[in-house]
Amino acid sequence: MPFPEPLVFELEALLGDRFSMTEALRAQHGAGESFHPIEMPGAVTFPRSTEEVAATVRVCAAHAVPIIPFGAGTSLEGHVQAVQGGVCIATSQLTELIELNPEDMDCRVESGMTRKTLEGHLKGSGLFFPIDPGADASLGGMAATGASGTTTVRYGTMRENVLGLTVVLADGRVIRTGGRARKSSAGYDLTKLFLGSEGTLGVITEILIRLHGIPEATSAAVCSFSTLKDAVDAVTLTVQMGVGVARAELLDEVQMDAVNQFSDFSYPVQPTLFFEFHGSPAGVEEQANTVAEIASDLGATDFEWATMAEDRTKLWTARHEAYYAALALRPGCRGWATDVCVPISRLAECMLATRSDIDSEGLVAPIVSHAGDGNFHVSFIVDPDDEEEMGRARSVNKKMIMRAIEMGGTCTGEHGVGYGKMPYLLAEHGEAVSTMRSIKQALDPQKIMNPGKIFS
Repeated sequence: MPFPEPLVFELEALLGDRFSMTEALRAQHGAGESFHPIEMPGAVTFPRSTEEVAATVRVCAAHAVPIIPFGAGTSLEGHVQAVQGGVCIATSQLTELIELNPEDMDCRVESGMTRKTLEGHLKGSGLFFPIDPGADASLGGMAATGASGTTTVRYGTMRENVLGLTVVLADGRVIRTGGRARKSSAGYDLTKLFLGSEGTLGVITEILIRLHGIPEATSAAVCSFSTLKDAVDAVTLTVQMGVGVARAELLDEVQMDAVNQFSDFSYPVQPTLFFEFHGSPAGVEEQANTVAEIASDLGATDFEWATMAEDRTKLWTARHEAYYAALALRPGCRGWATDVCVPISRLAECMLATRSDIDSEGLVAPIVSHAGDGNFHVSFIVDPDDEEEMGRARSVNKKMIMRAIEMGGTCTGEHGVGYGKMPYLLAEHGEAVSTMRSIKQALDPQKIMNPGKIFS
């Protein structure tokens, strides 16, 4: 559907060559990293300030044209596909560090800054930002999807580490939520409302971020188990005993086989746990010894410890390359990464049932888990053009999600809903979805903010 000519003229006048309707840029901004097909916006804009974002939104609102916020394009559930066309607002030129407050352990950044760029700004400050979703995602995209990752068990998710936001609403108004004070009882918590809203309520342009002190000592370990249940039980006992692990990652035997082939490692092809410990030297040693005892009692073998930075980097390389290792199992195929999260007491049961479903359907699908918080991911390695195979993968995915919800869990621990998980939101939240719809209607009455996502 072509744009109204006045909209094109107004956006060209506002942004100049930072407004584009070229097919290559539209295709680049019409998909994330999943198997979901490209759905291109009609145009892409590259604002350089909150004011330019607000002006762009006002033009689109005046013509009732959809708006799709776009960060680094690393999302997995179809969040950035322009399912109804419209204008993509790319934040890749919103990359400034606005303020860094070392004494208060916080900073304010523009939403297009990526996680690794922020790490560079923090060097020498004694501080770090702990949320690591694996990809070098934009911080605005991480806020919009409520992202988390390998360190959630100790440091929490974006919801615990964002103190405030600057948001452009659907009519072009700019609001700031939250603040630098570490607590407040003033009014509704609008920051939490926009965290996880996936661009359906507004465009995030700035994030006020909580930072953490770099730990005095760090140690890591890898150990293998004969069964998936024993590995999960080791994590469950560790968490229940209050051991402050920073990371507790679980890779099943299929994923370990892929890692060995891809990265030339020689780990046992068994369910394997990757731990990391942060704290004082004495505290780290105590944590590590406690976990070693728990794991040994459950039959763990092949302990490998690492305290030197280069050894830890090598050890964690296996974990961080897991997705690409999985893709290498079937060259030419695509990855469909999906996730659920359950109470940690149900994690072993849910993972084992899912592994059984995968194997009975003859699918290639390794499992990786942030075991310390009950979240696990399945990477279906599929041929999207093979409808029969895709049908089997959809069947396993649905069973896994409904099982997780029945166990008191969620259809997505960290990937978000997008349009890939839309069918399951009602099953999880029931009547609460109508309240979400009411909020959407109040803030976006024209339904122009990332339409076709979260709600049908």
